[in-house]
Amino acid sequence: MKVTEKDVAYVADLANLELTESERGRLLRDLNSILDYIDRLNQLDTTDVPPMAQVSDRYGVDQPGERFASASREDILEGLRKSLPHEVALDNAPETDGTFFKVPKVIER
Repeated sequence: MKVTEKDVAYVADLANLELTESERGRLLRDLNSILDYIDRLNQLDTTDVPPMAQVSDRYGVDQPGERFASASREDILEGLRKSLPHEVALDNAPETDGTFFKVPKVIER
């Protein structure tokens, strides 16, 4: 499957992007290069490769000194303070609906 100029224009329109002719050409080339590489990867024989739920063995390791330390950490409570109460925040807003801030629409089509 190849990406066409029409595909690039369609996606750019969906993303509300204004691309120059040069940018469209570069994007077309880059996207097709990515798809070509994926096609090459799909040709690899992976029958002896076990399926994996995680690509990193860091996931779920909680013991210090193991190959990788856990990716998660304890929250640091120093310097934290309580949030402004919801009602007080809304009292300071120029316009609300009683639950949320109301703001002007900024995206036009």
